[in-house]
Amino acid sequence: MAKTNGLGGAILVDDSGGTPRTLSNDFTNFQFSTPRGVQDVTGIDKSANERILLLADFSCTLSGVANFTATTSEHAVFSTVPSTSVNRTVSINPIGTTTGNPKLNNETLFTDYQITRANTGELTYQAPGVLADGTVPTWSTN
Repeated sequence: MAKTNGLGGAILVDDSGGTPRTLSNDFTNFQFSTPRGVQDVTGIDKSANERILLLADFSCTLSGVANFTATTSEHAVFSTVPSTSVNRTVSINPIGTTTGNPKLNNETLFTDYQITRANTGELTYQAPGVLADGTVPTWSTN
């Protein structure tokens, strides 16, 4: 696969009932991270750091323009974050769902649903999430 842009991406998020909802049109941007913990194991005989990798993790922040209209909108999906404690599958397809394109699926706990009204009138939201089930984040293809 050649170098590419981020146009045409797709993100699916389960609603609180476990139904995957394609929310790509409601997101204006997203950020995700797949960090690993690191332990310093440098002995006193070393002149440089020595480390080993520890647990894998995942976090994301999904952001966009508020959409209160459809039962499948981001508001319908994320408005239940304060009142439910369910894992939600998040499927990030950075360049779309065409066969062979990369995707990253994770069970995610969303920790907040933040709505912001700027002084210029924009109504936006952010939904931060973290890895829920101890499964190592692993890239696959559609």
